[in-house]
Amino acid sequence: MDPRQVAQVQASFEKAAALGEKVAEIFYAELFTIDPSLKSMFKGDMRDQRLKLLTTLAFVIQSLHTPEKVLGPARALAVKHLDYGVKPVHYTFVGNALLRTLKKGLGAEFTPELREAWIAAYQLLADVMREAAYGPRTAWRGAA
Repeated sequence: MDPRQVAQVQASFEKAAALGEKVAEIFYAELFTIDPSLKSMFKGDMRDQRLKLLTTLAFVIQSLHTPEKVLGPARALAVKHLDYGVKPVHYTFVGNALLRTLKKGLGAEFTPELREAWIAAYQLLADVMREAAYGPRTAWRGAA
């Protein structure tokens, strides 16, 4: 990611975060539309899960200019997600749900350029997490 993309993602996240918990509600609705079977991975109160999502996203977005701050915790989170049955393909579903959420939350402000910046940010994080959980990139393909 270049500094311009980092600034774009951070500024747009501030706008999306202003919607509060509604952003997380949209995200999970989109995720479960993409793959309804994922709903069974989430036990307990979804409000707590939505708050965790928002907190995690805020931390990641604020750390984009210093990714080394977030990569260690992201690796640990990826390994923990193995216990929940997360597969490599789920990272694609999450990325798509995130993009859909941003499009709904930001409307016309979610330009193609901003979309590309978010894809770059998410790809960085998802690649690090998949590698931590499943090994080198070639191992992801067979672990659907």
